Amino acid sequence: MLRFSRQLSSISALCALLLLTACSEVELVAHGAKQLQNNSISSDLGSYKVGKPYKIRGVWYYPAVDPDYDETGIASWYGPGFHGKSTANGATFDENKVSAAHRTLPLPSVVRVTNLENGRSIKVLVNDRGPYASGRIIDLSRRAAQLLDSERSGTARVRVQILEQESRQVAAIAQGRGGDNPLPAAAPTEQVAVETLDGPSNAPTQPQTQAVTQAVAQEVETMTSPQQQVQVNRVSDSSLYVQAGAFSVFDNADKLRLQLASIGPTQISPALVNGTQFYRVRLGPLRDVAEADQVLSRLISNGYTNSRIVVEGA
Repeated sequence: MLRFSRQLSSISALCALLLLTACSEVELVAHGAKQLQNNSISSDLGSYKVGKPYKIRGVWYYPAVDPDYDETGIASWYGPGFHGKSTANGATFDENKVSAAHRTLPLPSVVRVTNLENGRSIKVLVNDRGPYASGRIIDLSRRAAQLLDSERSGTARVRVQILEQESRQVAAIAQGRGGDNPLPAAAPTEQVAVETLDGPSNAPTQPQTQAVTQAVAQEVETMTSPQQQVQVNRVSDSSLYVQAGAFSVFDNADKLRLQLASIGPTQISPALVNGTQFYRVRLGPLRDVAEADQVLSRLISNGYTNSRIVVEGA
């Protein structure tokens, strides 16, 4: 009986030591999270947010997680009048850092933006909503526009591609700072790494998750830095069009083409989307963004509110 009591006491002591070790690891993770919150990364990322559908100037937008997002169009930039203010997810907008606003991507997300006019390409942190000017797909910070060499012109033909892995990481970090929104379905949910212990230890090991979080935080700081490195790639020539509509029935597309012929050169461009044949009605090609804006404005004023500027051939 005495031997059993000694064994029971040893087991209890071991359990207490393991519990103390686990508590120490939790405290270490909490301390790391607190350090992250005090870091400048907190003001860059903001809180995680997808958001509900919303309506601006008669147009509905539908925010969603989209791991395949890849779109070409026109980029604008913003800065004066917004510097130092809060973004749509609570981040602090700094026109001298590399960031952007997007109408539907989760906040925060990471995208690669390529200027199709000169091949310049950078990673951009998306932490705001917009733009709502007709014909624009992304609104860059002033510094991002400078790096892409589009500040003076005000606009540029761009390709915007979601970077899925980086977007998952920043979403997980932003959500890890607290909030009511759940993590996105595609984001990592592990908060603490669990390892098998060979025996009791008085010095808990730093959880791997904290180290990974700190590495991602460093990546975000590098990404948003005004001195971010710019890649330059060869890009093919692109053309500008205004798309007035898309139909699965050719005759309907042809009717719209005839109705719009007085506005400018109109064509029907077939496209296979998810196995379905569509016929897109487009005006163009157009000389530049200014002309595309004029055509788009005319279409919208005539009731074709779903019209948009597209970049073809990129």
